[in-house]
Amino acid sequence: MKKVVIGFLTLALVTSFIIGCQKEETKPYQKYSESFFDTFDTLTQVVGYTKSEEEFKSYVDKIHTRFLELHKLYDIYKNYDGINNIRTINDNAGIKPVKVDKEIIDLILFSKEWYERTSGETNIAMGPVLRIWSQYRDDAEYDPQNAKLPPMEELLDAAKYTDINKVIVDEEKNTVYLEDSRMSLDVGAVAKGFATEIVAKEIMADGFKSGMISAGGNVRVLEKPLDGIRERWGIGIQNPKKSIVSDSNLLDTIFINNASVVTSGDYQRYYVVDDKIIHHLIDSQTLMPGEYYSAVTVLTEDSGMADFLSTTVFLMPYEQSRKLVDSLEGVEAIWIMKDGTVEATDGMKTIMKSNGASGSNPE
Repeated sequence: MKKVVIGFLTLALVTSFIIGCQKEETKPYQKYSESFFDTFDTLTQVVGYTKSEEEFKSYVDKIHTRFLELHKLYDIYKNYDGINNIRTINDNAGIKPVKVDKEIIDLILFSKEWYERTSGETNIAMGPVLRIWSQYRDDAEYDPQNAKLPPMEELLDAAKYTDINKVIVDEEKNTVYLEDSRMSLDVGAVAKGFATEIVAKEIMADGFKSGMISAGGNVRVLEKPLDGIRERWGIGIQNPKKSIVSDSNLLDTIFINNASVVTSGDYQRYYVVDDKIIHHLIDSQTLMPGEYYSAVTVLTEDSGMADFLSTTVFLMPYEQSRKLVDSLEGVEAIWIMKDGTVEATDGMKTIMKSNGASGSNPE
């Protein structure tokens, strides 16, 4: 799972609320917020409008419970009694197929499909390579003075065991099998967004309509805010050069409903070697951190797709990256270059505050 430090969240929740002259007790809906920090190694925030605090808390309890379930299923680090999860699949690589829940089957099939559709930049079978990078990053956190890059020969050896075609899914038997004993899955580029989309759809079906869920900056917006003023939620895009999220550190704000926004950036998880930032987004071709952008923000209706594509788009040179985004229906993006310049798709420009968009405008 992505380990996102709270202070380095890519996306800021813009939830400024204008209090009208109407007395609070006469308002049909009130705004509430709550958070938890025990799933996907990140802070998850829920904001929404309901008729009572009791109603809001009941929704948050369901959201929290479901996130806990999905966290355990998608965990690559821990085993849990009575649960076959991603870690179980990795432990049985080259040994036997593992019967798993539908949520895991769906995640893997989704990742394999989008791997094929996006030139293979984001590969959930990159576990052997990403494990090496994770170990060197952990070592650097413990002893920053002796931080090092992994030897390329070690990375190249690990890359021999990253063939996603050897991730065998049997939908009839609900099993997953890794054909080589040195293979392992790492679903960090997609699991949090995929889980967020599952939770969002389920809680909307349960009656929670006006709200947003931010799982470590993976923001999934439901229907419009019921404050009687705004028609759309405002989501802040953080300036990558600023490390602490606040209104003054926003690069821009976009206004959306029924959509998801995810950012991948070089400032979220990193260590430093010889004064150079070594971040966690690893190019499957070079086996090194991507160097094209400071950050990329992707907007789609589906949070799992936004999560997957934010990594993919970040790891491609701009012309290729832009061509991919333009070819996908319902996908918009912002690229923040290393020199601070910003590029955005035409559709994204129409909902950006810097181009005159507002939360009070009807869609």
